Amino acid sequence: MDKLIITGGVRLSGEIAISGAKNAALPILCASLLSAEPLTLTNVPELNDIGTMLKLLAQMGVKVERSAHTVTLDASALNNPLAPYEMVKTMRASILVLGPLVARCGTAKVSLPGGCAIGARPVDQHIKGLQAMGATVTVEHGYVHAEVTRLKGARLFTDMVTVTGTENLMMAACLADGVTVIENAAREPEVVDLAQCLIAMGAKISGAGTDVIRIEGVERLHGATHRILPDRIEAGTYLCAAAATGGSVTLNGVSSGYLDAVVDKLLDAGCEITSEKTAAREFIHIEAPARLKAVSIRTAPYPAFPTDMQAQFMAINCVAEGSAVMRETIFENRFMHAVELQRLGANIKIDGNVAFVTGVAQLQGATVMATDLRASVSLVIAGLVAEGETQIERIYHLDRGYEHLEEKLAQLGAKIRREKA
Repeated sequence: MDKLIITGGVRLSGEIAISGAKNAALPILCASLLSAEPLTLTNVPELNDIGTMLKLLAQMGVKVERSAHTVTLDASALNNPLAPYEMVKTMRASILVLGPLVARCGTAKVSLPGGCAIGARPVDQHIKGLQAMGATVTVEHGYVHAEVTRLKGARLFTDMVTVTGTENLMMAACLADGVTVIENAAREPEVVDLAQCLIAMGAKISGAGTDVIRIEGVERLHGATHRILPDRIEAGTYLCAAAATGGSVTLNGVSSGYLDAVVDKLLDAGCEITSEKTAAREFIHIEAPARLKAVSIRTAPYPAFPTDMQAQFMAINCVAEGSAVMRETIFENRFMHAVELQRLGANIKIDGNVAFVTGVAQLQGATVMATDLRASVSLVIAGLVAEGETQIERIYHLDRGYEHLEEKLAQLGAKIRREKA
């Protein structure tokens, strides 16, 4: 298994480009199932999760053409509405094929998915929504089975804010008979990006980005071309890496528009951040002090502080001046990185869903193990500031969500290398 070797103590500086968003690309890839005409996507990141999704779609009969960051999907010969366990066990986003398959084919058999071990992410809201739209849904032997002649528009209220649930039901509703209204909908930028792609394909959607989304079903969707939005979590991660090292870094291809909660906390930590979005250029620049001030956070659905940035902020709080309280409200098992950070000398105490972090003057390099995607990158940030060498094992998680991570950090001056298993 590959591992990363980092020699800490280097101040990051320079420029890198931000990739397309994984969490936008995955549902939009699934949107191709809704049409018999080709869907061309640009700015698609080269990640293991993307590769897994493309293989899953291909085994359903979708013709996949990929060239660097452009993917064309042709689902005209879709003939196998099945998502088998062996193909989806590593990726939660595989459940996103359920809504489009039921809407287009009238039937679907989708394995309950796997992914990061960060806590329960039940699919009951997906199932409840499809049932309200007239589908017969059962769960047997680890598979969700759904059948319907044609979905009917309905008023849907999710018991909890769920991004993939909102996306699945929005896609399903595009081909339903009548109007569907999703209340308590997720407001994330990735939901808006999916809606914009679906609208380009001929869907009638309003309200994306608010907590009430209205979809008027149509008979069919057509082909389209769509550019995936920049990855706000990748951008936030590199901002944290720059902040932790006292760096001066410019991120190209992204603006701070979707990062308000993250930027506000970095400003509180003592960083200076500028951002611009024009027709000619889009960028964020960060100038970090020699030592940050500790910042407390509480995760919550967008537009509040994202759970996917909690681990990165724990890493920077480990070396900041003062103490911070970090409250995780989304997932119940998302502090697994704390134990590994403690191996590097961090002062962290955990009490249920709350972490108390007191900054130390210096972390010490050690061998640590990645436990999930964002936990993995928190260890990378800690390794960048630790004294000596840090070895991070089980980095396959990183390859699921960060495109060319070590190359981008090396561009900024980091002493980092990958060792092949």
